[in-house]
Amino acid sequence: MNRIARLPVMAAATILLVVSATGCKRLEARDQLNKGVEAYKEAKYEEAIDHFQKAVNLDPTYPMTRTYLATAYAQEVVPGLDSPDNEKSAQLAINEFQKVLAADPTDSTALKQIATMYYDLKQWDLAKQWQLKVLQVDPKDADAAYTIGVIDWTQAYANAVKALQGAGMQDDSQGNPKMPKKVCSDIEQQNTPLVTEGLNYLQKAVDIRPSDDEAMVYLNLMYRRKADLECGNDAARKADLAQADMWREKALGTRKANEEKANSKVNGVVMQ
Repeated sequence: MNRIARLPVMAAATILLVVSATGCKRLEARDQLNKGVEAYKEAKYEEAIDHFQKAVNLDPTYPMTRTYLATAYAQEVVPGLDSPDNEKSAQLAINEFQKVLAADPTDSTALKQIATMYYDLKQWDLAKQWQLKVLQVDPKDADAAYTIGVIDWTQAYANAVKALQGAGMQDDSQGNPKMPKKVCSDIEQQNTPLVTEGLNYLQKAVDIRPSDDEAMVYLNLMYRRKADLECGNDAARKADLAQADMWREKALGTRKANEEKANSKVNGVVMQ
């Protein structure tokens, strides 16, 4: 009877020890998390990474800790720098953000950060794929739509410049009407999908955020890439350039209005 009576008591004591140990680890994890945040605020990213990694090891169930760790890795990535160390930091950040997504596939912060890492590494196709995932979670994310448009323009511009250089020409931003037919055909084949998609997403960005003057700038630039595709149709080329000029003027006007609104806020007056 005594032995049977003691079994639940021993089990309860064991559970209490486990809970107590878990509680201690959680407290230690929170302490490491707080130290990591302080180091991060002081731009001591290596130190922050060390604290956040310890916090993750102590309490892997706390999702924000892994997000902080991934963000600290991301801070070490230099946009556009092609080096093994930079790629390593980016991949470490991506790996941690993917673990966040394993717990919550709709975590928009993780989706955006992965897209940014690939953008910083100039891995355009992957950057675009992840921005599309952002839009699947939030179809009203203007930044994602804008970035897809920028990626498309970046690729289309590079294609056009390379093709023109092969013919001993430089881009004139006016549709390059003097380029040989073969060059125009090559540019048309490469850039038509990019221009079509880019215009669609840049327009989407403006539709979502009508004050997005940067998206308007890229609409101007993208219509100039569209002018490359007309290949002898001078009327169509001029129509594209007219659209480009319209978006350029609209961008200038919108930027001025945005600056005036920002200045009014600084002066304590919010204009509606």
